Amino acid sequence: MINDSIKVTGALDVKVFDANGNVKHDFHVKNTVMDVGKIFIASRMAGTSSAVMSHMAIGTDNTSASANTDDTTLGAETSLMTRSTVTTTPSGATIQYVAEFGTHTGVDIPVAEAGIFNASTGGVMLCRTNFGVITKTADDTMTITWTITIA
Repeated sequence: MINDSIKVTGALDVKVFDANGNVKHDFHVKNTVMDVGKIFIASRMAGTSSAVMSHMAIGTDNTSASANTDDTTLGAETSLMTRSTVTTTPSGATIQYVAEFGTHTGVDIPVAEAGIFNASTGGVMLCRTNFGVITKTADDTMTITWTITIA
């Protein structure tokens, strides 16, 4: 009897730097791979009608991520930071997405969530994660390195 299963997992490393390049926050957190993200992965095996995962967004909602198909957006994507284009590095059964969120104008952002999307607005959300609120001031930069593994 063959018992074969595929599992999609992910984790991200978040780093926030102040205006002088000093690390303010540095942590690792696992994420939730969304049902719509799993459907997206399966659909890519049959064709390429959907755009590839290309953007990362941050938000302020600390409500826990839910993998069900109704959870297709961040809880509260911040309008102060546009979605960042990601660089991708595939290697074997993993792919790494890296995005940088630069300085911005205005108030501090209480960042509590992040997600990977296949469009600069709207689109399919592959993954979402929540973490304790971290404050990104206007002068801070944030780098998120997200690794997705299919095993």
